[in-house]
Amino acid sequence: MNLNQIQNVYFIGIGGIGMSALARYFKSIGKQVSGYDKTETELTRELVQGGISIHFEDSIALIPSTFLPDNTLVVVTPAVPVHHAEWNFFQERDYQIKKRAEVLGIITRDTFCFAVAGTHGKTTTSSILGHVLYQSGLDVTAFVGGIVENYDSNLIGSGKTITVVEADEFDRSFLHLHPDIACVTSTDADHLDIYGDKASIEASFAEFADKVDDKTKLFVAQGLSLEGVTVAVNKEASFKAFNVRIENSAYVFDIQTPTETLRGFSFNLPGTHNLTNALMAFAMAYTYGVSVDDIRKALASFQGIRRRFSFQIKTDGLVFIDDYAHHPTEINAVHQAVRELYPNQKVLAVFQPHLFSRTRDFADGFAQSLSAFDQVLLLDIYPARELPIEGVTSSWLMSKMTNPNVQLVEKADLISAIKASEHKVIVTIGAGDIGELVKSIKASLL
Repeated sequence: MNLNQIQNVYFIGIGGIGMSALARYFKSIGKQVSGYDKTETELTRELVQGGISIHFEDSIALIPSTFLPDNTLVVVTPAVPVHHAEWNFFQERDYQIKKRAEVLGIITRDTFCFAVAGTHGKTTTSSILGHVLYQSGLDVTAFVGGIVENYDSNLIGSGKTITVVEADEFDRSFLHLHPDIACVTSTDADHLDIYGDKASIEASFAEFADKVDDKTKLFVAQGLSLEGVTVAVNKEASFKAFNVRIENSAYVFDIQTPTETLRGFSFNLPGTHNLTNALMAFAMAYTYGVSVDDIRKALASFQGIRRRFSFQIKTDGLVFIDDYAHHPTEINAVHQAVRELYPNQKVLAVFQPHLFSRTRDFADGFAQSLSAFDQVLLLDIYPARELPIEGVTSSWLMSKMTNPNVQLVEKADLISAIKASEHKVIVTIGAGDIGELVKSIKASLL
């Protein structure tokens, strides 16, 4: 498929974080872009402001009349239902229909591709790496799964020779990519509705790793059973961050590479997991040949990602942090970071579970990680693409928790429940529509 021959790109599920980055990319290179999503969100409103036409009704009549089979690429999300009228319209008329991962595969085939894989840390690592390469003056486009604060976008740059992409393990999408340099941040069990068990997901990551022929260009977190260049914080590895300390709420640290010791780096995102992500991005950029001074400046200027330990309020009397965490390991990372920053404060966590299957598969892990907070407000499970599973509810999850200071809360009652808490550090956690509530929570607390 030759993207140069395509005039129009139509997205079904354009409001998804990965889909919207592609939509912005095609708009930036001069294509006509339009699409459907079932729900209007802050992200879809931003796309409309950028000149992209979006509607929220599954209606064939709303597809632009100029979007014809011979000049249009249709990009679909894996979550689109089989009865979707627009999707069936395109299928019946032999439009070129691709999944997002397939389109990224086409783009990365003709560029030098940095691919970031892992069940946790993909978005942060790829955002840092994209920022480093862009700020270093390279001809890069980075497609990331979050809104990067430095750019207020999930697309960094519009280069034609280098791409940075998240290598998504969901539906084995990352096997469509053509990585030249890659990393694997973690291989925890997740998406068990797709893989069935941890061994299958690890096998899939191994298959992805094998796409990088030169193992000196594959970077892996220390402890993973993959052949590659190891990366770790305060542990022996090929690339090691050490002498780590906190100054003015930022990490300051040194780096040992395979050949030299480098001093005086700083990075503003809290949490050891984020420091590991920054080191992974450093290792990839350093190996590509970016100057150490350019990397150092870029790491210091990285402002973070919307909904990744994102400070909404930060005063002496009140702290409100929002985070996308939706797996027990990620919740533990949030807890570690908030305790490191505020060791003497009690913390209120507001959690919205994401997917019935994930809640079922990791219920004990969720219960343990949430119980570590001082108080928990638990919302109903966000279903996303799933139908309910009998017996899998937030009430059932709560029954497994060892912390007695937890309560179920309806969305309509959430703000009043938060305001009733005496805790001065508040964290909202989850990958569902809890993110849409953050603005109103923040407004009520100010």
